[in-house]
Amino acid sequence: MSDADAPIHDSMTDGMGAALLDALFSQSTMALYVLDTNLRTVRVDTASPVAPVGSLLGRRFTEIYRLERPDEAERLLERALDTGAPTRRWRVRGRRADGSGPDRSFTVSFYRLAGSDRATPGVLVLVADVSEEEQGRSRAAALDAVRERVGQSLDLVATCRDLADALVPAFADIAVVDVVEEVLRGAEPPLQPLTRDSALRRTAFRGPSGVDAAYPVGDVRDVPYPTPYAQALSDLRPRRVTLGPDTPWLAADPARSRAIEATGAHSLIVAPLALRGMVLGAVSLYRCKRSEPFSENDLSFTATLTAHTALSIDNARRYARDHTIASTVQRRLLPYAAADRIAVETAHLYFPGRNSGCWFDTIALSGARTALVVGNVHGRGIHTATAMGQLRTAVQALAALDLEPDELLARLNDTAVHLASERAAFPSGDRLRTESLTATCLFCVYDPFTRTLTMARAGHAAPLVVHPDGSTQTPEMPQGPQLSSSDSAPFATAEIELAEGSVLALTTGELTLDGRPDTPGSVRPTALRDVLSPPGRPLSEMCDAFVYHLPPDAHPDGAALLLARTGSVVEDCHAAFDLEHDRTAPKTARTLVREQLVAWDLGAEEMYAAELVVSELVTNAVRYGAPPVRLHLIKTHTLTCEVHDTGTAAPHLRHARAVDEHGRGLFIINQLAAQWGTRYTRDGKIIWAELGIPQPTG
Repeated sequence: MSDADAPIHDSMTDGMGAALLDALFSQSTMALYVLDTNLRTVRVDTASPVAPVGSLLGRRFTEIYRLERPDEAERLLERALDTGAPTRRWRVRGRRADGSGPDRSFTVSFYRLAGSDRATPGVLVLVADVSEEEQGRSRAAALDAVRERVGQSLDLVATCRDLADALVPAFADIAVVDVVEEVLRGAEPPLQPLTRDSALRRTAFRGPSGVDAAYPVGDVRDVPYPTPYAQALSDLRPRRVTLGPDTPWLAADPARSRAIEATGAHSLIVAPLALRGMVLGAVSLYRCKRSEPFSENDLSFTATLTAHTALSIDNARRYARDHTIASTVQRRLLPYAAADRIAVETAHLYFPGRNSGCWFDTIALSGARTALVVGNVHGRGIHTATAMGQLRTAVQALAALDLEPDELLARLNDTAVHLASERAAFPSGDRLRTESLTATCLFCVYDPFTRTLTMARAGHAAPLVVHPDGSTQTPEMPQGPQLSSSDSAPFATAEIELAEGSVLALTTGELTLDGRPDTPGSVRPTALRDVLSPPGRPLSEMCDAFVYHLPPDAHPDGAALLLARTGSVVEDCHAAFDLEHDRTAPKTARTLVREQLVAWDLGAEEMYAAELVVSELVTNAVRYGAPPVRLHLIKTHTLTCEVHDTGTAAPHLRHARAVDEHGRGLFIINQLAAQWGTRYTRDGKIIWAELGIPQPTG
């Protein structure tokens, strides 16, 4: 055996081991302890003793440190002693048993010590205080959570709640967020310094289970003076404050003082939520009981996360302001009430939401007919509400022309295409230029004399019909393209006959009633069908029942529901007469009008105007139209005179000269009638005129 292979002398080994152990104990930055085979302390690092060395000798390690998991520490020590398997950097919370102060974070390592005779003299324990490292890791995790969660919602209150959830318990034991009341309403935030009469609303509170806040969420009160909260909102600098029974400013806010005492809070950071010198609110963070006090590093970290939060809150505030403006514009553009029309009773529901483009309408048409309209412009904000108002106005103007539903939608589509082209021509820096304009619309016309519903739709859901016997039906009707879309398919109509007392439900948004499968966030069609049956109840009661059956998140984007119950014109309030297609027809018509108006007990003035108007309408039908000729009189709150013939030539208003013998008929009608017009039917046309009649006073 060579000298190189010879074993090291035991005395040399023992001497070197002792020297290494002495060097380790004298130069290590960690606390070191040597335990014997009974796991009692026999040597202590004298460089940083937790207590007089003599008082530590002979004690167990779990008697020197008060750890969160003492049983696990004993088990690891016994394993190291019995098997020699080391435990490196075991992380645990606790504190020195003989010391005061908050809990700390430690890493503990256990190594078996072996002597020259291979016997086990004991265990070496190395303890490192890694509280700062743990705090840095907690700050990084909390900041990641804030960046990940805060700002994902444009709901201001949800943003504040997300901040509190991200910070507790990772960074603080209690988190409180207060926001300036004006900011919650979407108003411009006040500039610093915040005045004493500025109101703050508590928007979020997060703490341990069973801990009550000084003030509940939703509470509104002035900034308490003189306190760190007021100071932080005055100079916009965060503050780190030590709390205790003798803290002088607690007397200015007794309720908060009691809450601090009850929770054992001993350290506070209050930081302003500010942006560009504007005050949005404040964040208050507390550490309680055995938690470590906030450090200077925590203070700078809080400033970082409040800057991110303030930007998110301001974005939510701006959205709230824009949404408030858009909602106000939308409400002003919608009808105040769905007014009852002739032979149609209506009621409506409007669910405000993120979308500002849904609308509904009921439009009185000639011949006692009623148009029922619902539509939706996709998008949010003031521009969507404006586009909705433009399309609604266009529908009303086109409906006055007595167009068929499919033709009306074709004209409305032309209007939408024009609005979209105007938007596309905006300057390149205008954000609206890149937003497409798409909309849907359902247009229905109910005729009480034929009890027919004529419908056409542009990318919209079909209506739901609830028949008097309670059965429901979704009419089959062609699906036209959305308004201003690239699809050039034509619009088409569908027609169904309705029994008197049927209920129609026209919806927008997610209030699907056409029996399609349920989708996330949508309303179950079967439940809504049940709500609308039986149909004999008051429509207002149906609307209430409709609301009660909706899930809470059924209409986050806003929606509208229009209900209409169909009827018919009272038999005694209309009369129809067939006329000969010859020169005697105007005289016969005047006689029939006179007799009918006498039966209706109308005055001489109304009788004279009606005779003159009907005479001119019949004369026009005989001269320029084709047989047969039919006169129809309708008495409601007005008197409508209709003359039907099978000709296709449309009359137009002329301003006759003094020497002209013809061309004054429609001019006279235009002067006497409140309104007049022409509508086409499958077998000809109807020229109508509406005359005002006195209403009974009560």
